[in-house]
Amino acid sequence: MVPTDSPEATHASCPFGPNRCSNTTDHGRKSSHRGDSMPRPAWKGFLKLSLVSLPVKAYTVTASEGGQVRLNQLHAECHSRVNYKKTCPIHGEVANDQIVSGYEYSKGQYVVIDPDELDKMRTPDEKAINIDSFIPPNSVDPLYFSGRGYYLLPDGPAGMKPYALLVQGMVDMKKIAVAQVVMHGRDLLVLIRPVDGLLNMAVLDYEKQVTKPAAFKDSVQAATVGGEELQLTKSLIDASTPRKLDLAKYRDHYTERLTQLVEKKVAGQEVVAPPVHEHAQVINLMDALKESLAKAQKEQPEAAAQPPKKMAASARKPAKGAAKRKSG
Repeated sequence: MVPTDSPEATHASCPFGPNRCSNTTDHGRKSSHRGDSMPRPAWKGFLKLSLVSLPVKAYTVTASEGGQVRLNQLHAECHSRVNYKKTCPIHGEVANDQIVSGYEYSKGQYVVIDPDELDKMRTPDEKAINIDSFIPPNSVDPLYFSGRGYYLLPDGPAGMKPYALLVQGMVDMKKIAVAQVVMHGRDLLVLIRPVDGLLNMAVLDYEKQVTKPAAFKDSVQAATVGGEELQLTKSLIDASTPRKLDLAKYRDHYTERLTQLVEKKVAGQEVVAPPVHEHAQVINLMDALKESLAKAQKEQPEAAAQPPKKMAASARKPAKGAAKRKSG
């Protein structure tokens, strides 16, 4: 659920009824496309590699609304839209032209930053994606991926040839690029890789922004693992491994149920909660592993058909340290 205060526009064909959707498709999800035309680029500039520079346009990988159903905040008594006014605790409501930007350096103490001062900080490189280096694929830990991504496309005929050369060169050499770019007032660290003849740009978090695993290691107690339990766990992983991952089979079930709820309420139908299927709780770890393995083999027959791996000698025999702890 995403409360929003953006204005609504009339859309006669919306499944939620007139005046309820704003340029929406697929049951209230906002479309990032205008008919069959290309979406509007999120950024325009240049992709630079040393002295080579080519004009590019950046398009977001994900839809602006993220496929979510938009819910508005309403007054419970009359169902009118709730509005928010910009107010000052001393002078009350404030007009937009009376609002400035500032940074709180101490409790209740601010330093004002003027737009002119921000403009002076801009550099000629602000409209360029500067490639710093090339690295092998899978060199960056997924911890650093922020979840934001763009497609980079050549902007005009002049960029077609150098774009194609860069894509093919990266494919042939099995390399991806590390670069920096200023977008929407922020200095971003990005990773660029070739995907199906295009360049994809993923935004990374900086080193200082990422919490390392060591920060949580004290929360995990050390445990001795091995034997049949470990072998069953590996067999469960094997049985749950498809030959090819099909991401299309995964859906946002919550959004689908929310869409159905809204449609039924708009149509005046009674809303009935789906039955809850309770699963018998399995206390014993070995029983849970065996039941999970049987379930996975049933759901992934192609993986279960593979011959089981032989148990390693180290897995059949308990570790010396473990034997000593048990005897002691």
